[in-house]
Amino acid sequence: MSDPLPHETAQIGLVGLAVMGQNLVLNMIDHGARVAVYNRTRSTTDAFLAGTGAAATARGDLIGAGSLQELVASLERPRRVMLMVKAGGPVDAVIDELVPLLEPGDVVIDGGNSFFGDTVRRGERLAAEGLRYLGVGVSGGEEGARFGPSIMPGGPREAYETVRPLFQAIAAQVDGVPCCDWMGEDGAGHFVKMVHNGIEYGDMQLIAEAYHLMRDALGLDASAMQTTFADWNEGVLDSYLIEITRDVLGTYDEEGRLVLDLVLDRAGQKGTGRWTATAALEQGQPLTLITEAVFARSLSSMKDLRERSAGLPAPGTSFDGDRDAFLADLEQALYAAKIVSYTQGYMLLRDAVRERGWSTDLAATARIWRGGCIIRSRFLNDITAAFEADPDLEHLLLAPFFRAAVERAQAGWRRVVAEALRLGIPVPAMAAALTFYDGLRTPNGPANLLQAQRDYFGAHTYERVDRPRGEMHHTDWIGSGGAVTSQSYDA
Repeated sequence: MSDPLPHETAQIGLVGLAVMGQNLVLNMIDHGARVAVYNRTRSTTDAFLAGTGAAATARGDLIGAGSLQELVASLERPRRVMLMVKAGGPVDAVIDELVPLLEPGDVVIDGGNSFFGDTVRRGERLAAEGLRYLGVGVSGGEEGARFGPSIMPGGPREAYETVRPLFQAIAAQVDGVPCCDWMGEDGAGHFVKMVHNGIEYGDMQLIAEAYHLMRDALGLDASAMQTTFADWNEGVLDSYLIEITRDVLGTYDEEGRLVLDLVLDRAGQKGTGRWTATAALEQGQPLTLITEAVFARSLSSMKDLRERSAGLPAPGTSFDGDRDAFLADLEQALYAAKIVSYTQGYMLLRDAVRERGWSTDLAATARIWRGGCIIRSRFLNDITAAFEADPDLEHLLLAPFFRAAVERAQAGWRRVVAEALRLGIPVPAMAAALTFYDGLRTPNGPANLLQAQRDYFGAHTYERVDRPRGEMHHTDWIGSGGAVTSQSYDA
């Protein structure tokens, strides 16, 4: 393999030319980079070079490679190769082929939606070869990739520095600040992206529940709902997802039919929400809202079963209150539940950071989510400010701003959840958020009974309120169990 001529040298190579890959390449070229590209299917590369990449190809800013060998040969040192391929096996397959072509100090970048545990494993493997590995979360969809995504790099800090100028240039900008920052060591970038996607599930489910209540409880038509979401987008709920919901409610087909009414209520999912819920279970974190959002999608997928179950007994009541007052309450319910969703997400993230020893700056994660990504919103400015004011903040509800916000919102929030339950309209995320909030603020809950039951049937022992915490005790509840506990073992 011979070295390329200087005028042929690219600053970065990209493998995988689906729409996200192509748009990232064009974004990089717009910001002054020369990019080499490779796709397993040569016709895809050729079509890109001759199509949307034609002008860049003619200028010499876009270099097509027919093989990974050619791609690597076209790169300046240290070589930087970004993978935009399907998560899982395809990433490992490309790495297997790529590693023998690289030299110590080169950087491999996975920009796909990879599971953070795989990123940790791959980073360790490449480090043993003298290579550096970055797991990079990229959010914003096709448009974000083209004009400015939120970028969440994780891995060796020195490897990030080799791509920082380019990544911060192509990222979205908010108030002159790029939506890209180092998230921490090994799998931190992909973990942050996973939590981002879990929060996205929660936000979408909360909005869907608000829509359901407007449609089925209040009987609002699409125009009235569109107006409501437009109004909400001017206030505390200002966000990309509220904005696109407004737009969806105003989109009609050529026959004048609301497109939303033609969409089957069966939601898909790619797995990142499940990963978030699983990580919470493994870490013992109460991620109730996001988990309910994942379950709601699972239940939605059972369309045939739901149709067969439609005759189950229902309350048989209808809304008979003040619609305008209920809409005002609904805005507050959505806002308060959203605060809880982010509270839970950041509790999970904080716990992972502590457990894994990552150098993750929680304020930075909120800062880079303010633009480019799917969950971008005004609300993230307040989260950024909360963690900047107190980097050791245990959870968001303890921040004065959010404590006051929930105090103002909770009466309406409770009325909405109570009315939804009365009417038999499911609000799993809003209700889960409320019960979590009430559980969090309850210093003396019923778990003493749970622990007594566990000790009764399994001799699992319990702590006493009148003894030092951590000191375990057992009661012989039935009079014949003796002093043996589940902590006792035969010698």
